[in-house]
Amino acid sequence: MKNFFLTFFFSFIYFFAGIAQELIIGEEKVDPGIKFIFEGAVKDIISPYSRNLSQELTNVHIEARVNWDDKNIPDGAVSGGFIPYLQINSLITNESTGIKTFIDLVPHINLIDNFHYARNISLPGKIDDYYKVEFTINPPSKYDLFYHKDWISKNGGKFFLTKKFTYHNINFKEVAKAIRY
Repeated sequence: MKNFFLTFFFSFIYFFAGIAQELIIGEEKVDPGIKFIFEGAVKDIISPYSRNLSQELTNVHIEARVNWDDKNIPDGAVSGGFIPYLQINSLITNESTGIKTFIDLVPHINLIDNFHYARNISLPGKIDDYYKVEFTINPPSKYDLFYHKDWISKNGGKFFLTKKFTYHNINFKEVAKAIRY
């Protein structure tokens, strides 16, 4: 019961203080029925600690939620289901200075978004600067995903071709100032 009240209290504070929990950078849909939601989220403590930048050294948690859409999806796909085995990276460029940060997003799991691709990052500039954020999504490699005959007959022998999405004038100030409790 104590945790419920703490969660309610902090949700109330976030709502009325106007502190963002997640910044939607962009949303995209690609065939065959895949939905991408790119976010800047509140930095978090991620384990294993040896392979993740500590919360104290980061500004933002960059995320790509990649799931089956709720319509126009392949037979057998589960609406909202996580799409595994993708290779996703992000290039974040400070639009004033040109300084860049490049990161690979790796699978994470939490109790809010469940499976997603993400990484804690330190922005290449001040938190109130504006950034260009690019996401490149590569399909599973030939070693990660194999195709049954029925899939190939209906969808071909490739999952999808590499996709690149670019967003300009992204300001992370609200999520960078927020603290996850």
